[in-house]
Amino acid sequence: MDNQSLRQAVANYRQARALVESAQAALYPTVIGAPGITRSRALGNERTSVSLQGQASWELDLFGSVRRSIEAETALTQADAAQIGLVRLATQAEVATNYLSLRYADSLQKVLNENVENFKRTLAITENQYNAGVAARSDVITAQTQVQTVQAAAIAVGLTRAQFEHAIATLVGRPPSELSLPVAFLPQRPPAVPVGIPSALLERRPDVAQAERTVQSQSERIGVAVAAFYPTVTISASGGISGLTSAGLFSPVNQVWSVSAAGTEVLFDGGARSAAVQAARAAYDAAVAGYRQTVLTAFAEVENGLAGVRILARQQVAQDAALASARRAVEITLNEYRAGTQNFTTVVTAQSLALNNEVAALQVRLSRFTTAVALIRALGGGWDVRSLPGDGELKGPRLPIDAGQAVRPDE
Repeated sequence: MDNQSLRQAVANYRQARALVESAQAALYPTVIGAPGITRSRALGNERTSVSLQGQASWELDLFGSVRRSIEAETALTQADAAQIGLVRLATQAEVATNYLSLRYADSLQKVLNENVENFKRTLAITENQYNAGVAARSDVITAQTQVQTVQAAAIAVGLTRAQFEHAIATLVGRPPSELSLPVAFLPQRPPAVPVGIPSALLERRPDVAQAERTVQSQSERIGVAVAAFYPTVTISASGGISGLTSAGLFSPVNQVWSVSAAGTEVLFDGGARSAAVQAARAAYDAAVAGYRQTVLTAFAEVENGLAGVRILARQQVAQDAALASARRAVEITLNEYRAGTQNFTTVVTAQSLALNNEVAALQVRLSRFTTAVALIRALGGGWDVRSLPGDGELKGPRLPIDAGQAVRPDE
């Protein structure tokens, strides 16, 4: 699948990984080399001086500021990894829904074409009845109108099918002109859903994992803000060779070095550091609230999916029974019309009712399939606990799936 939204999510993940590496670099000293050469002339004398010096500085992470920053960036990287899964899952669900809608269009086309043929046979009956002098001319015109109306509806389905086909092509990253799906029909029944689904499946939902990792990142940001209240200690060293080449470049007189250690402490900042801590804690609280809302939404979507699967199955049974009755009614009224004991208006009404019930039954079947897709998406990709991700896929402490148990790190 060459989906461009998925490509964008992967690029964001690569950027986040680079930021982690950038944060890790602060754990190591910075070394600078500064070579130089000078050629000068004074009082008729020319001389050359060479400098080969290097400098190193290292800010000690005594109070964990750098380590907390690394943990924060790592959590954000894992959140971006979850975003990839979220985009992939959403795209797959959208492709599946569009594909099912396309198959619904194919099935609807078949239903309408079959009804066109049925209405043509009814038109032939009315013409025979009219030629025999037992039916009015209006019956023939009404039958013709039926055929033409359903023919127009069948033609319109072609546009709907093309739109779904083009949508699928866009989602898989191909030009619409390059994708052509053969005609096929909507299956009779969606996959069976287990009666008991473990809530642990929700832990693999990408949006839940993403929200949980965001909470972890904001928790580490609090530690970074608190570390600003403590002094920073930097060790610096420099050394090398600097002097005239005439005295011997590597002679002891040209060797220079120095080592120093310095500490800095902010004595007054007008409350900037306290405000930074408050802002970090507020951001953490917001992330926890977002996590709780994501979990609650996940539970609601699963419950909606389970209810939809159950209720639509019952509706399908009732709708199929109504369709069977409507078809029987068409057969009876058409026989009565041939016998001259029923008017054509009753036949038209019965046939329209049968067509409406047939389309409604097809729509219920589509709803059952799309609801199953929505349930699979709500569960993070399925309902088999064996397909849960491994412990190594999201490193770091995990928040409980019960959103009400999340607490602040300073509590």
